[in-house]
Amino acid sequence: MSIFERRESEVRSYCRSFPAVFKRAVGAFVYDDSGREYIDFFAGAGTMNYGHNNPAIKQAVIEYLQQDGILHALDLMTVAKREFLETFERLILQPRGMNYKLQFSGPTGTNAVEAALKLARKVKQRSNVISFTNGYHGLSAGALATTGNRHFRHEAWVNRLDVTFMPYDGYLGENTDTLHYLRRVLADQSSGVDIPAAIILETIQAEGGVNVARTEWLQGLERICREFDILLIVDDIQVGNGRTGTFFSFELAGIRPDIVVLSKAIGGIGLPMSLVLIQPDVDQWKPAEHTGTFRGNNLAFVGAKAALDNYWLNDDFSRQIARKEMLLQESLTAVCKDHSDLGMKVRGRGLIYGLEMPKASLAKATSQEAFKRGLIIELAGSEDQVLKFLPPLIVSEIILKRGLEIVTESLNAALSAGK
Repeated sequence: MSIFERRESEVRSYCRSFPAVFKRAVGAFVYDDSGREYIDFFAGAGTMNYGHNNPAIKQAVIEYLQQDGILHALDLMTVAKREFLETFERLILQPRGMNYKLQFSGPTGTNAVEAALKLARKVKQRSNVISFTNGYHGLSAGALATTGNRHFRHEAWVNRLDVTFMPYDGYLGENTDTLHYLRRVLADQSSGVDIPAAIILETIQAEGGVNVARTEWLQGLERICREFDILLIVDDIQVGNGRTGTFFSFELAGIRPDIVVLSKAIGGIGLPMSLVLIQPDVDQWKPAEHTGTFRGNNLAFVGAKAALDNYWLNDDFSRQIARKEMLLQESLTAVCKDHSDLGMKVRGRGLIYGLEMPKASLAKATSQEAFKRGLIIELAGSEDQVLKFLPPLIVSEIILKRGLEIVTESLNAALSAGK
């Protein structure tokens, strides 16, 4: 029995799907302790957008450490924080005409979600929040209440009231307008649904199965929020930071959320960090009303600044992602065509795509076969029936093609085994 089995909690999960002891990682590759190489289509669940040990970002972090830069400062003003804020303002906010205030919450995404929900309820003086079917927003108490999957919800014996779930775009089929239903229950005083403080959503539900909300649906949702005086919260933790090709996933729709939550890849090189972006009129916190010991990771500020400086000075990075998306989309569409009898579906945007299988067992077997062949790719969806493609954004087209070839080989192997 290994030390992991003897001493680590049974709660561990990813290591069960990818049973290797990993030692190092570079770019779009990770290596186990025997030196075996794996292509990474998992990317730390979207944390490693800029690749593992990105040299430019890593050098900035090393230099900061060598200069004895301050590492822990609560919410004190530091040079690292100042430089990150200035860079974020110059490269992200100003070019997009945005005027968000930035709140540094605890270091994980669920910390940012908790802060966003707490602030929304404080501002609107209402308790209800609307979330959506198949949404995933984290597993701490407040965030868990807005997470749809029963697998996570039934394990926490806590009060999960004050959240109402509504059908996401496409949940009731292509011909059903779920916004019509949402507006109806909000307008009807006898619907049993209280006007919420906020509506929280992912524009692309990553863990929920790579469900992509249409532009017109997002625009309609924003109009409903304005009509009923509801704050709009976009959870961009996994599909922000360039994952869809633009820095924010909602840019294509042209909407302006009241609150945006960011985490995962914002730290640049895997360093923990989360942000709550708040419209100035919504920033109604009193000093120290929401705190946290690690609400200012200075090393992550350094990594984040380096990532922004190296990838967001212009549109070149976005154009590269768009080219790779075409390759990814065309390859997965071809797989579906070659196996038309299976009724598989492809959906996604940028470099997050899902290949939905007819049954979860086939998706699981394909992922397992891929791992045997040197590719790490995880599952998503309500039943883990979706193969989720989440490579680092810096992956080369050659490596992307090789990974896709492994997926095809793995699917064929799984089908041959009768999965």
